[in-house]
Amino acid sequence: MPSSDMSFDPSFAVAVDIGGTFTDISLLDRTSGAVWRAKTASVPSDPSQAFMTGVNMVLEDAGISAADLSRVLHGTTVATNMILEGKGARTALVTTRGFRHVLEIGRQDIPRHANLFTWVKPARPVPADRIHEVDERIGTGGHVVEKLDESSVTALVDSLRAQQVEAIAICLLHAYANPAHEKRVAELLRAALPDVAITCSTDVLPVVREFERSLATVLNANVMPGVSTYISRLENRLAEAQASSPLLLMQSNGGVAGTGAIRTAPALTALSGPAAGVVGAVDAAAACGIKDIITVDIGGTSADICLIRDGQINLTQQGKVGEWPLSLPMVDMVTIGAGGGSIAAVTHNTLSVGPNSAGARPGPAAYGHGGAEATVTDAHVTLGTLPHALLGGAMSLDVTAAKGVVTDNVARPLGLTPEEAAQGILAIMNNNMVGAVRTVSVERGHDPRDFTLVPFGGAGPLHGCALADLLGINQVMIPAAPGLLCAAGLLAADMKAEFTRALPKPGLVDQDLGDSIVAELTQDASDWMDHEGIAPEQRALKARALLRFHGQGGEIAIDWGETPNDTETRFREAHRSLYGFVLDAPIELVTLRIEAVGKTAPVQTPTLDKTDQPAPLQMQRVHWPTGLAETPIYDRAALGAEATITGPAILTQLDTTALIAPGWAATVHPSGALLLMKDTE
Repeated sequence: MPSSDMSFDPSFAVAVDIGGTFTDISLLDRTSGAVWRAKTASVPSDPSQAFMTGVNMVLEDAGISAADLSRVLHGTTVATNMILEGKGARTALVTTRGFRHVLEIGRQDIPRHANLFTWVKPARPVPADRIHEVDERIGTGGHVVEKLDESSVTALVDSLRAQQVEAIAICLLHAYANPAHEKRVAELLRAALPDVAITCSTDVLPVVREFERSLATVLNANVMPGVSTYISRLENRLAEAQASSPLLLMQSNGGVAGTGAIRTAPALTALSGPAAGVVGAVDAAAACGIKDIITVDIGGTSADICLIRDGQINLTQQGKVGEWPLSLPMVDMVTIGAGGGSIAAVTHNTLSVGPNSAGARPGPAAYGHGGAEATVTDAHVTLGTLPHALLGGAMSLDVTAAKGVVTDNVARPLGLTPEEAAQGILAIMNNNMVGAVRTVSVERGHDPRDFTLVPFGGAGPLHGCALADLLGINQVMIPAAPGLLCAAGLLAADMKAEFTRALPKPGLVDQDLGDSIVAELTQDASDWMDHEGIAPEQRALKARALLRFHGQGGEIAIDWGETPNDTETRFREAHRSLYGFVLDAPIELVTLRIEAVGKTAPVQTPTLDKTDQPAPLQMQRVHWPTGLAETPIYDRAALGAEATITGPAILTQLDTTALIAPGWAATVHPSGALLLMKDTE
């Protein structure tokens, strides 16, 4: 049975995004466009518990059962957390004899903001004693230089068993050009070690560059047992609830895939949550006729920033998870440790904010779970920019506790008032994010003033106006349900898969060779679509080429043309756009890729009716940067289309709180989004 039946539009689809602090759920009736939303606390010890709790909440609200669901979509951080926390499986690496030190050698690069003289290379994910060699050798063109000695493979079994490995990564030299030896090694080891998860580099990242390929394969093997167990637990919970709908998981490339594909390559989910948010932001902006946006997704522990030009989500294969480069296709974004739970601390009379976070437990002091550190959320509570209750009134905030930790941990050590300290916390938080925004905009040749800022996540709308002021942006768009946008993005996401083939040897653009490889990859993509049950009218394929100038160490992905001139012209244009120049050097073709898409029917969003201007729920004293002001708090759900609110104001809703700063005014778009404009006079 295919993991997804795309031949019909499912009536009820539920999407679940699990974050570090909260789990967000959206249930969509595609027939009517009705949406039911919920938010519940995450359970780090068992994320599947919060998953099912949230699903049951929206099912009860909608008056349907799990059996009525036609699709279940999920964004998960399970793989990411295992990599970041070092809690993956006990992993071994099998490689070609003579290349056991490839992970240790790595690259000469150091992290962007690291000190050249003090940076220390992090410990590798597989220690040297768990790296094993076999006798074989494939040449650069895919020809066999040395036949695989199968006895050298079977000789490893006792050592692997003695080391109690739970997963094995196989990455042989030049396997991307000829995978025969890798496949045979995997076959032998699976027969001898049936309870061990085994993955080949050609199933994860069949491209050149031994370090990146080895690392991706190791990380994939590292999370395979844990992700497989987690998926099985979800499927069991859904089965117990009598849900027969397919489970689809978000990948880092902004598309969803079935559980079979994710079990094979779980590393594809490393940035699934943030990717879903970007998809949701693009969808919400398109409903407002906006194509050029900068998204800022601020949750409890991190902020993810992405630039979208002309409505197109760019992918990169130069992403990172923690300290490790992960060269799998993922949405091109920058992540920093800045969120509502980011801890503010004074060290040597200097205030810093993040990257450490209070997390879900104990969380900010304002949440009443015993938090003793000052956080960004506590700073907002101290200033009055958060109402005294969240989640539609279901969660009361402890104002006294919040002000106490800000006073004790920040204000008193610096000789400031609590309000001055809170303003300082927010100023540092905002400037940290501005730096990340400039990384994806100014440093890539884009002027942020030409874009609309789209803040979302639980904390994003609290910072939208402040960030826009710092960046010189005059328009901000806040989606209808910004705190649940990752879940909404899952509902809008297409099914996606990439099929990649590295050329045996990089060289000048050879149209015939390239076309033959594209044809083979296209057949692979068609077979995948057949397996997934994707209807012909919902299929889309795009051929991409990775090229570079001779002598360069990195490639640029562009559309594969009908002639070498088409392809090379596109490459030069892309190179000039990125770097401001082109080289007088031969252009080399390195890799070809087919991006396969199974399109999802657009989500129909009901249009808001016009209503009378609502009265404020209450007034609250707020310490704005411009001074203390009595500020109205509005229920956002009561605002109809074309309603206008002039700042300062606070808008409260189930999933977030939005601030309209002094000097800004907001208008409600018929789609439900808020369009904020700055008074430039």
